[in-house]
Amino acid sequence: MDNNVSEIDDPNFFFADDGATNPKHELEATLDAFFLDEKRDDNSSICRFPARYAWLQKELNATDFPSAVCSEYDKIFDRVDPKSTTLVFPAAHINSPASMFGHTFLRINSSYHSKLLSYAVNYAANANADTENGVVFAIKGLVGGYYGRYSLLPYYEKLKEYRDSEQRDIWEYDLDLSQAETVRMFRHIWELNGTNSYYYFFTENCSYNMLWLIEAARPNLHLREQFFYDVIPLETVHVVKGVGIVKSEHYRPSKRTKLLKYEELLDEKNLALPIELVEAKITAKEVMQDKNISVEQKRYIFESAIEYLEYQYSKGKVKKEQYLKLFHAITLQRAKLGVGKPLDIQTPPNPVDGHRAVRVQAGVGQRDGETITFLGIRPAYHDLEDSGYGFLRGTQIEFMNLLFSYSNDSFRVEKADIISIVSIAQRTNFFKNFSWRTHIGWDNDYLSDKAAFTASVGAGYSWGNEYGYIYFLVDPLLYQNSSFHAGIGGSVGLNIDKYKDFNTNIELTQRLYDSGDDQLLIKIAQGFRLEQNLQLLLKYDYKDKVIAKRKKGEDTLRLMLKYYF
Repeated sequence: MDNNVSEIDDPNFFFADDGATNPKHELEATLDAFFLDEKRDDNSSICRFPARYAWLQKELNATDFPSAVCSEYDKIFDRVDPKSTTLVFPAAHINSPASMFGHTFLRINSSYHSKLLSYAVNYAANANADTENGVVFAIKGLVGGYYGRYSLLPYYEKLKEYRDSEQRDIWEYDLDLSQAETVRMFRHIWELNGTNSYYYFFTENCSYNMLWLIEAARPNLHLREQFFYDVIPLETVHVVKGVGIVKSEHYRPSKRTKLLKYEELLDEKNLALPIELVEAKITAKEVMQDKNISVEQKRYIFESAIEYLEYQYSKGKVKKEQYLKLFHAITLQRAKLGVGKPLDIQTPPNPVDGHRAVRVQAGVGQRDGETITFLGIRPAYHDLEDSGYGFLRGTQIEFMNLLFSYSNDSFRVEKADIISIVSIAQRTNFFKNFSWRTHIGWDNDYLSDKAAFTASVGAGYSWGNEYGYIYFLVDPLLYQNSSFHAGIGGSVGLNIDKYKDFNTNIELTQRLYDSGDDQLLIKIAQGFRLEQNLQLLLKYDYKDKVIAKRKKGEDTLRLMLKYYF
C-alpha cells in the first residue's frame, strides 16, 4: 500500500468498504471478521487471510486469538513445503517482441533435492497473446485493459514453457530469504489467490509484483521505490542484486542453446540426420547400422534428434502418436550406445553483468568540416551499437530514444524514436529463423536536411558464427516530408561481437523513393566497453542528401561517451 491506497483492485480482498484507501478501517474490519466470523473452517476469514492473521497475532502478542482448521491451506502448504526463495529470469526470445525484455518469476524451494519439484509463482496478464489481435493486446496491456493473475505450479512446468517451447535460457538467482521469510511470502501469495488487479505492461507487471512478494517476505526491503515510470524485468534483477540479497546464481540452457551446441559437435556430413530422423525420412536403425558414422557421432545424432523432436512436439509440429513412436525408436537405439560425454555448454555472460537500461550520451564530432556536438537520452533499453555483453545477440528494443546536435548556432534533431525493434536471428541447421526490424519515429536518414517522420517494417535473413554475423534486409518505408512518401531499402550489415569489450557494426543501405530519387546510407560504428555501464563509441555516417535540388553527400564523424544507469 502506497499513500494509503492499495494496489489490489479487487474489492473482495478487503473487509471494509473503503479498505483499499483507509487502512485503519480495514484493520478494524479484519479484527471484527476474525473474532466474529462463525465459520471456523476453510471458508473462514482466518483461513482466507493467513498472512494478516499471523501478523496481527504477533503484533498484538495475543494468547487468546481465535483459531480455525484450515485443511485446504495446510494441504497446499505441505505440498509446496516452503524453505527458501529463488528469483528466476527467463532471458529474451529472439523472434518475440513481447519477450525481448525477459521475464521474472519466483521459485519457492522445498526440501526436495531436485529443484524441478519445487513450485513457481508467476504473475501475468489474464489474456492469451497468441489468440488475441496483436495490436489490441498491446494497447490493452498499456492502459490496464487486463487483470493480472497469480499462478502456482510445478517449476518443471514453467521450464517447459520458457526453456523448451520458447527457446529462452534460464537464470536462477538464489535469495538469502530465510525459511520464516519464505513462509511469510507464501501466506501473502495465498491471500492473493483469485484476486484481480489491473495489469500494466510497463509498471504493474510481472516483475513489479515479484518485487512486491519479496518485500512481503522481508518488509524492510524497499525494492519498488527504485522504479518510477517503467519496471523492466532485467532491471529488477539488477535492483535485487544491488541490495545484496542474491547469494548464488545458476544457468539452465534452453533447447535452442543445446541444439546449437550439437551443431558444433556434429560432423558436417551428419548435420541433416537428426532432422531427417524427426521427419521420418530415415530410421534410427539405419543410422545405427551405418558403419561410416563413429559411435560418438551416433550419440550426438540421436541425442540432438531427441531434443529436436521434443522441441517440435512442444510447438505442435509433431502429433502425439508420432512423437511417442519416434521417441521410443530413437531413445532405444541411443541406449545401446552406452554413456557418452556430457554436453559441455559454456555458461554465457550473465544478463545482470550487462549494462543498465537508461542511457545518456554526449559527444563531439565533425560534419562536412564543421565541429558539431551531440547530446542524447534513452529511457530503455538496448541497441545493436551498445555492448552486447549479457544480452541476446542480434536484438534491439528502444523506446523514446532522443539524440540532438548543435553546430554553428544550428540545433538539429538527429533522432526522436518512438519505438525501434530489431531481431537479427541467425539461421542454423535446426532453426530457420527470419530476421526483421521495425521503426516508428523521426530521424535524419532521409534526403532532406531535417528530421522526417518515418515508419518502416523490414525482413530478411542472417547467418553467423562465433565471431559475428551478417544480415540482409529489405525495408519498405513511409516517411513524411511536407507530404507522405513511400520508399524501399535494401541493407547488408556486419556485426562483430566475438570480444567482450569491442563490438563493430557496419551497415550499407541503398534506398529508392517514389519520387525516383535514390539514396546511399553507410554506417560504421566501433564500440569500446570501458566498464559495465560506460561505453565509448566511434561512429562514421555517410548519407546522400538533396539540398536545393542538388544531390550531395553528407559525412559525419563522431566520438560519443555513453553512460547507463
